[in-house]
Amino acid sequence: MSNRDILKNGLKNLGISVDDKMLNDFNIYREILVDWNQKMNLTGIEDEKEVYIKHFLDSVSAVTNGYIKDGVSIIDVGTGAGFPGLPLRICLRNIELTLLDSLNKRINFLQEVSKQVGIDNIEFIHGRAEDFGKLEEYREKYDIATARAVAGLPILMEFCVPFVKVGGYFVCLKGPNANLELEESKAAMDVLGVEFIEKINIELPESDLNHNYLCLLPPYLPLQQLLFPIGYMLRYQLHLLLLHHFLNIVL
Repeated sequence: MSNRDILKNGLKNLGISVDDKMLNDFNIYREILVDWNQKMNLTGIEDEKEVYIKHFLDSVSAVTNGYIKDGVSIIDVGTGAGFPGLPLRICLRNIELTLLDSLNKRINFLQEVSKQVGIDNIEFIHGRAEDFGKLEEYREKYDIATARAVAGLPILMEFCVPFVKVGGYFVCLKGPNANLELEESKAAMDVLGVEFIEKINIELPESDLNHNYLCLLPPYLPLQQLLFPIGYMLRYQLHLLLLHHFLNIVL
């Protein structure tokens, strides 16, 4: 089976209606990714088959169980090389997508990809999530906030929850330690008022990667409750680690 067919079949298995333009757009995306990766660090994966599976299909698998669907508004926080937001936009042509990243070089890369595949209605933000989440024009604006391989779950919640409107979801990709991160995040969820909905196991074709999407439901909270200083969670985690260390010594 060709790499193009692996991508095509993988997208169809996720319920995506595939056409030649979509497959060509993904091929252009990969070519630009590999080209720009020579001058800046975007990915450790360049092989066509690996990019198709571990980046593109992995990103689009966020549509599983219907939290992300065509027509919703999405902000991809710490998007990096555009994952998962840009592959989702290539497949779901009516989503309203915002890509946020702290490095302007990556924003330039994403703008070039979007230009080459003919997508002109993406909002690109160069900045930090903790800054833009405080701004009225972005706070509680999106149906979905998503993130992939940015930070630990407690910090991700603090970054992403302020962007989600009432009734929306925070959907993030996590690896094999998803259960551990969930366990370690229980107190943070209580503090933020975030409800865990489900963990979705992702199976990718011709891959043994153990990836999971976590779906969480942010609450409606007043601004002063939503916008914790980022140091709060860091201090909280540090206190837990120190307590754990102390108990180990005593016991």
